[in-house]
Amino acid sequence: MSRAVLSLGSNVGDRTAHLQTAVRSLGRVVRAVSSIYRTPPWGGVEQQDFYNIVVIAEDDGADPHAWWRRCQALEQEAGRERTVRWGPRTLDADVILVEVHGHAVISDEPDLILPHPRAAERAFVLMPWAEVDPGAELPGGGPIADLLDGLDTAGITRVGHVH
Repeated sequence: MSRAVLSLGSNVGDRTAHLQTAVRSLGRVVRAVSSIYRTPPWGGVEQQDFYNIVVIAEDDGADPHAWWRRCQALEQEAGRERTVRWGPRTLDADVILVEVHGHAVISDEPDLILPHPRAAERAFVLMPWAEVDPGAELPGGGPIADLLDGLDTAGITRVGHVH
């Protein structure tokens, strides 16, 4: 069994609709979906606030690269254009963590670093993740609740749910 923690965000167009479409596209593998959190943009580019969620998904046959390909397909479906690093986007889909048979996959491959290298410093990932899996741990970082305690969560607010 392969289990993935996916972070989805949108700050262009109908942000909620982009997130809903992505969750629907993931289909039967979805096990949990966090609330939607409005978060300030990260990365220094002037832009609209993001709507972010975390999805927990499971699939018998998915390896880490299969999860990455799914995320890329979701972004393409949403019409994402990669013009500015950390810039505005219809959908940003990141693989945060993959576990295979209960063990976290550690990868330093150029196209897939696991766990996500900046997850521990991103409250917009940890806050929704803690909602759907409060006891989760980030390999090399510790319990996500402890990591979240050390981050600035000002400006992050729950604004709704994916239906």
